[in-house]
Amino acid sequence: MKKRFWLLLVLLVTVVVIVVTNVFLKQDRESVVYSIRVNNPVTTNKDTQTPTQKDTQTDDSSASLHPRISDSLQVSSDKLFAHILRLNFTRNTPPERSRTRAYITAELKRMGWKPKLEKFPDGVNIFAEKPGTDKNAKAILVGAHYDTVYFSPGADDNATGVAVTLEIARLFGSHPTSKTLQLAFFDKEEAGLLGSKAFVTNKKHLENLQGVIIMDMVGFACHTSGCQKYPRGIPVTPPSDKGDFLAVVGDTEHLPLLNAFQNSQMLPPISFNKATTGETGLPSVLTLPVPLKGLLTPDTLRSDHAPFWYQGVGAVLVTDTANLRTPHYHKPSDVPATIDRKFFAGAAQVVVNATRGLLENGS
Repeated sequence: MKKRFWLLLVLLVTVVVIVVTNVFLKQDRESVVYSIRVNNPVTTNKDTQTPTQKDTQTDDSSASLHPRISDSLQVSSDKLFAHILRLNFTRNTPPERSRTRAYITAELKRMGWKPKLEKFPDGVNIFAEKPGTDKNAKAILVGAHYDTVYFSPGADDNATGVAVTLEIARLFGSHPTSKTLQLAFFDKEEAGLLGSKAFVTNKKHLENLQGVIIMDMVGFACHTSGCQKYPRGIPVTPPSDKGDFLAVVGDTEHLPLLNAFQNSQMLPPISFNKATTGETGLPSVLTLPVPLKGLLTPDTLRSDHAPFWYQGVGAVLVTDTANLRTPHYHKPSDVPATIDRKFFAGAAQVVVNATRGLLENGS
């Protein structure tokens, strides 16, 4: 009897050990899989950027951590830089600017947009829009100037801004948003903001406009201490002693636009080099609220956001700080080879994240 009792006890213990071991092994395997899903983003087709069904399932864990960022809104570094290469020529004379417009409009049409050429006495702007799903919601405008000074090919100034605007056209072209998305490519910025000044004189452009994002030079970074300068009269607390951050300048009357960029640091499901873009995978963002519409700080009025300020429309300038950082500003040396591709892609993702937040959040 005792022998049978001990045999049954040994058998029971063995069964319990096997069951417990399987449970822990299953949990451990699930933990490993979860870790891989979070820390190793899925790879999508480079041409379409559309995830497969398997990729979509794998992305669920990442999406739950970052619900505002989806796989379909990842920027493509290759596509961004391809625009820089195709715009690698001076864009100052009428034939050069016409060639630039032909490229931009062809790209927009290829992505399903319907661009319009809007002539003004000194040049031609390009405008396109995608209506939002909410007919009562307002619009967000994203823009950049496409001209250059006569002796510079303007890779950073401002092919980078044009490239990011075209990337936004690609990403949001088939992505529904509650608000309307508008795109503008301004002519003759280098001649005194003539394109954006002409744009704001058309009151129809301003009727439904809630906010504007202007990009002017977003592709240059310097990585040595002291390489970044700062304008006089503007108290700033830089996030770094290097020129590796993105600056966003806005007026104090429309702080939600600046807040959108402060919230844009959520980690997108793509792999950036942390050594150059920080722990979040994106460059740090320095937001600068400007009082009195820049009256006391004229350095903050040097791009196409300024005409919107004086029409009472909220606008931000997104920039790598131009001549306060890059030695190639308005020079023949502003060529594609000087663009920091990791910083450029990170800056583009920041703008995409902020744009999405503004398009999908309430008024």
